[in-house]
Amino acid sequence: MEEQQLYTTREIRSMSKDCKFKLLAVVMKSSVKKDKNGRNYWDLGVMDSEGTIEGKAWSNAQWWDRRDEPLQVKEPSEHDELKDLVGKTVGLVGQVAEFKGQQQYNFNAVSLMNQASYPPHRYVQRSPVPEETLEREFLDLLGLCPEHLRGFLDFVFFRKNLWESFKDCPAAVSHHHAYVGGLLEHTVAVARMARSIVEAGAAAGYEADVSVTVAGALLHDLGKLEAYRLTPVPVMTVAGTFHDHIAIGYGKFESMAREYGLDERLFLALGHIIISHHGCREYGSPVLPATPEAMAVSAADEMDFRLFCWKNSVEQMEEGREISDFNHSAQRRFWRQESANGV
Repeated sequence: MEEQQLYTTREIRSMSKDCKFKLLAVVMKSSVKKDKNGRNYWDLGVMDSEGTIEGKAWSNAQWWDRRDEPLQVKEPSEHDELKDLVGKTVGLVGQVAEFKGQQQYNFNAVSLMNQASYPPHRYVQRSPVPEETLEREFLDLLGLCPEHLRGFLDFVFFRKNLWESFKDCPAAVSHHHAYVGGLLEHTVAVARMARSIVEAGAAAGYEADVSVTVAGALLHDLGKLEAYRLTPVPVMTVAGTFHDHIAIGYGKFESMAREYGLDERLFLALGHIIISHHGCREYGSPVLPATPEAMAVSAADEMDFRLFCWKNSVEQMEEGREISDFNHSAQRRFWRQESANGV
């Protein structure tokens, strides 16, 4: 597969129906299923440095083992190296199709590449915001807190040696910020938005503690450090699957708060923000946000998620199109409006 002929996932997402493409990417998810005729086909989710796409390798797709000399594989489900492709670099030859009005990608040829020549980490997506920018913004937000809160946050992120993991951790596996540095990017955005909400509320007569809000926002997704890991693509751990990041995060917070000797009222206020930040029980929070600070963090968390979904959807749209494909994460289509001057 000649690299000068390759497209990126971003370019592929903007292609029209029937366009053909070649792509080098690392596999995020891979599962074999049966079509209506009982034949095997594969659902593949892949990532490169510019994003992700999901597609199907139907029963007539060609499979190749190109780790050494090209070898065509007749039945990939019986090939040891193709049984589990997650975290491996593959070459894809495909075509843009359409199914029920939604764009679909068909992979007509799948090649397992030489992993030394095409190292998977080369194709892993990272936050579009430079790490040093996010780190500076995080520290600026931490600096807004008074000394008693700042000391605890410093204990959690730096003295407990979580910072390096926190900087790399994804915020999710698929729904939003599912890439290296995604958790830090999301956390900074949530803290900034939550701060703006409580400051606007205070101007309208609704008093809230800005520093508790910011501290709670910086801590709200602490559990994702154990809920997700990089392989080098984001995957969910067993603990993340069956305990979830909210329960994990509260447990980590409680343990570190007790070790640090955090004031009991602050412990209750920050712990409430962590366990309520998903906003409702059906989304995993055991209690509903019951303080202005918790409501602000929950609202900011949801807003950052929805804005990410909007941006991701409209970036995939062809020029001149206003309505996106259905976004399953946000459960809606999005609207890319023309500028006011163009209406």
